[in-house]
Amino acid sequence: MNKEAIINSISNTYSKLSSECQSDLLKITKILSFEKGKTLVREGQYSNKTYYIVSGSARAYYLKNGKDVSDWFAFENEFISPIISYFTDKASPHYIELLEDSILLELTKENVEIISNKHHDFERLIRVIVTKTMLSLQERISSILFQKAEQRYKQLLETYPTIIQRVSLTHIASYLGITLETLSRIRKPKKRI
Repeated sequence: MNKEAIINSISNTYSKLSSECQSDLLKITKILSFEKGKTLVREGQYSNKTYYIVSGSARAYYLKNGKDVSDWFAFENEFISPIISYFTDKASPHYIELLEDSILLELTKENVEIISNKHHDFERLIRVIVTKTMLSLQERISSILFQKAEQRYKQLLETYPTIIQRVSLTHIASYLGITLETLSRIRKPKKRI
């Protein structure tokens, strides 16, 4: 997929962009291709980049007491960014790694601001993306606070039907806030006689 098609897809998925805005985006964005396992951002690193996933997948995770804790998955047609570093210019508290071979469209914060100041339709697109991300994160918080593990798992499958084929069960269990053993029990409940 070429850059023009990618930008057109973003416009169709999130919020319509004028041809002038799309033309300016063509000039400032980069297409990147990486293999599975590539770390885009490390804990303690400053990052002013956001990524649109053209193909592949990524996750954000923390290391807490040596334990890997996934807190965000992103797949095709979604964005992922080191939110704290991107918005506050502070070091990222988490990592972002690719879970599959991936093609990404990269935007820097500086270029996002330049295009936003020039094109109100791009500013609207950013608002839609940020709102969608905030709602998704709020839904995740609510599910952790108020849903049982089985409900969280079912909701994850509804949101990402192919996640089991694409993401390790260890990462999924971590994301759901449960052990791998609990996830295994949820996935294969024992039949009662």
